[in-house]
Amino acid sequence: MNETTALAGRREWTGLAVLALPTLLLSLDMSVLHLAVPHLAADLRPSSTELLWIIDIYGFMIAGFLVTMGTLGDRIGRRKLLMYGGAAFGVASILAAFASSPEMLIAARAALGVAGATLMPSTLALISNMFPNAKQRGLAIAVWMSCFMGGMVVGPLVGGLLLEAFWWGAVFLLAVPVMVLLLATAPKLLPEYRDEQAGRLDLVSVVLSLGTVLPVVFALKEFAKDGVSVATALVLLCGLAVGVLFVRRQRTLTDPMLDLSLFRNRKFTAALSIMSIGALIMGGVFLLVSQYLQLVAGLSAVEAGAVLVPQALAVVAGSLIAPRLASRIRAEFVLGFGMILAAGGFVLFTQAGSDSVVLIVLGMSIAAFGMGPQGVLCTEMVISSVPARKAGAASAMSETTGEFGIAMGIALFGSLGTAVYRDDLTLPSGLPGGAAAEAGESLAGATNVAPGLDQQVAASLLTSAREAFTGGLHTVAAIGAVVVVAFAVIGMVALRKSQPAEQAAEQGEEREPAVVS
Repeated sequence: MNETTALAGRREWTGLAVLALPTLLLSLDMSVLHLAVPHLAADLRPSSTELLWIIDIYGFMIAGFLVTMGTLGDRIGRRKLLMYGGAAFGVASILAAFASSPEMLIAARAALGVAGATLMPSTLALISNMFPNAKQRGLAIAVWMSCFMGGMVVGPLVGGLLLEAFWWGAVFLLAVPVMVLLLATAPKLLPEYRDEQAGRLDLVSVVLSLGTVLPVVFALKEFAKDGVSVATALVLLCGLAVGVLFVRRQRTLTDPMLDLSLFRNRKFTAALSIMSIGALIMGGVFLLVSQYLQLVAGLSAVEAGAVLVPQALAVVAGSLIAPRLASRIRAEFVLGFGMILAAGGFVLFTQAGSDSVVLIVLGMSIAAFGMGPQGVLCTEMVISSVPARKAGAASAMSETTGEFGIAMGIALFGSLGTAVYRDDLTLPSGLPGGAAAEAGESLAGATNVAPGLDQQVAASLLTSAREAFTGGLHTVAAIGAVVVVAFAVIGMVALRKSQPAEQAAEQGEEREPAVVS
């Protein structure tokens, strides 16, 4: 595109630091929860299905509301929405911290997801508006993404220390001081942006989008838990039918909640697809790895947090190196070869036993480094492939893809890992009925009931449970490696073919300045 030569000044760069706060918080929230899973499972005793909902309802609610909140931000002001969302996120975090039942925690996590959906499109859309110059915008996105990755670096350590000293709810209270700081500084450092001609918020579309996402996810979980049933199949079909209605409605609206015309841009669609697959694989694998470190390898929360630091640093390194490589090598090749490298890391997981911490950390670090370029390069591709007036919609779609991919990865691979665990688990004789049922649900359940059993029976149960869980990790990693390689090739081909068409479409197009008030 022919980018405007206007350069951002001191206020914009200082404002970027403010935008890093919610980004840092969201990555902290995702990384520390995985470490808290064994602790909250021991306290609240959720079923395997409830535990998966506790983990991934947050991401699914974000995915369901991101496009809605992007439209709302265009209408009422992106800074205003950011502040409303920050306040709501702080309140929901307090409710989650003091949840007394699985149902209450699920509800609090759902509220966190809705509030998080107000934060994410606002930050990226504001960056696009604040930095109209292409080079500055690319650097700002890299800084923004590095802050997200930085949260992943410090998250395991901070979370581990909190879990060592306090109860599991303390990890949610991390959000409170961050949100207070955001609310105090945003009015002074962030300009307000809104589109005076933005379309109204279509509540029917909001309902239809949620009516698509949640039933489909529920059906997938039930298939993994109890197998195929008529009732679950009907739920899935209902979700898909609502999805068809949602798409049809977007095509008829003058101002759709989801602008389907954006997907005609091959570069936009290919970048989103790569981001989705990367998030799906990493989200699912990281869930199993974090549980492996504590429940199989027997590490404490602090130790698990410490050994996860290398993989987080590897993501940061991959993200920072990617723009420089892309200036010398075509960006699609940087993405594709990085994904193939990541697949090699997943292959290492298939060789892990019950005491293979070093191998797991090495594999995770290689995979994280290979996936690192996706965040920066794909986000820049998405933002730069649309006019500035559509930056809000593009930002929302970018974040929707990432969050939905992570949540879907947790649901699919978490359910797959659980299914393999149940198939491979051999319960020792003499195990009481209640203990057998809980141990058969998950490795966390087996760990919970073991202390109350005869020592020999407990040892036999834990050995079988850990081997079964590790078998699930092997299966997930093998499937992940195959999928990543396949999409690496597909992505490189699609992005390369998009170049001539994009160059022709972009000639004469100029990014429009944002409406500032």
